[in-house]
Amino acid sequence: LPHDLMTALVHYASTDTTPQQTREEILMTAKVLASRGPCNFLVFGLGHDSLLWKMLNYAGRTAFLEESEDWIRQISEKHPELETHIVEYSTVLTEADQLLEHARSNRKGKCTAVQNLLLSECKLALNGLADELFQVEWDVIMVDAPRGYFPGAPGRMAAIFSAAVMARSRKTGNGTDVFVHDVERPVERSYSEEFLC
Repeated sequence: LPHDLMTALVHYASTDTTPQQTREEILMTAKVLASRGPCNFLVFGLGHDSLLWKMLNYAGRTAFLEESEDWIRQISEKHPELETHIVEYSTVLTEADQLLEHARSNRKGKCTAVQNLLLSECKLALNGLADELFQVEWDVIMVDAPRGYFPGAPGRMAAIFSAAVMARSRKTGNGTDVFVHDVERPVERSYSEEFLC
C-alpha cells in the first residue's frame, strides 16, 4: 500500500471530522476520477475532505484553491503533501444578478466562453491565480468554494464562470468534467445552468 494512501486511510479512520458532501456526491466524483485517473484535478476549496480528493486521484495532480491563507496554513500543517494556492475573489454574493447580466451582455466580448483567463477583463474571471494553473488542461474541476451562504460572502459566481472557461478553452483530451457542490442553492444553480450547460 503506498505511504500516502495509508496515511489518508489512517487519517479518516481516526477522525471525527467528516466531509460536507454526501456519500452519493463523493461516489459520483470518485467514479469520474477512477475513469479519468490519474488526471489533472482542480478543486475550488480546501477542507477536511481534501486529502480524500487527492487520494481518489492517486498519482495524478490535485490542486486546491483557497481564499484563506490562515486555513491553508492550518490544513498544510496536517497535510503538507497537498498542493494549495491562494485565490482572491472580488465578487460579493449580493451582486450575483448584476454580474450575471454583465456576463450575458459581454458574451461575445470580454466574457466569452473560450478565452485566456489570465488576460480576461470579464468581472467574473479569476485571472489572479498562479500562472502555472493556467498552463494545465484540467480533466476534472470541482467548485466547492468560496463561501456562498451569506450575503457578504464572495459567492461561487467567479469560480463557476472560471471553471467553465477553463473547461471550454481546453485544446486537447476528452473534455473536462465539472462538479458544482451546493447546486441546489439559487446562485450555484443559475450560474451552472448559464455557463456549464
